[in-house]
Amino acid sequence: MIDRELKRTLGQMMHGVQVVGAAHDGVVRAYCSHWVVQVSFDEPVVLASVSPRHDTYPLIRSSGRFTVSILAGDQVDAGQYFSYPGRKFHHIAEEFLELNEAGLPVVVDSIGWLQCEVAEVRESWEDGTPFDHHLVLARVSAVGPGRLREPPLLYSSRLGWRVAGDRAREPGRSIRDELLERLTAAGFDAPGPAAGEAVD
Repeated sequence: MIDRELKRTLGQMMHGVQVVGAAHDGVVRAYCSHWVVQVSFDEPVVLASVSPRHDTYPLIRSSGRFTVSILAGDQVDAGQYFSYPGRKFHHIAEEFLELNEAGLPVVVDSIGWLQCEVAEVRESWEDGTPFDHHLVLARVSAVGPGRLREPPLLYSSRLGWRVAGDRAREPGRSIRDELLERLTAAGFDAPGPAAGEAVD
């Protein structure tokens, strides 16, 4: 059991919201997640944390692939629906999903989707103690860009659903340039931007 204060602190972490989907032998399932992350700049690689108790999981393991649909801020309805096992609703909300060219489920009108090929699955710690969620490392093999200009849907267990919006930096101010000036003033060479570094 996680310590209460640790749980409250972790609950402040804000994440993008995705719907992870899979299909195998004519069965299509999907679930809402905020635990899918990009883990490489040089290669299109993602890491998904997936509960082995969810009915999507065996489809991912059997097919060796899955999709990740990135939800926009106006798609709380899809996020909420897929937050529960679909069998509780008898899979009645078919309007949220469509199949891509590979026959995998993606959310209709999402910001965009990724098709992922499983490279490795980690189920436990080195001592054999099982994870409650399995870690699925995958390569992105296809992409379906959608409403890329829309702000994404966000979630934290303490703050609930949110929409990404205002910029965190003041207009006209470059914190990066200010830090580089401090380096130069201290006698150091200022580095260029690292791969994937935001310079906005």
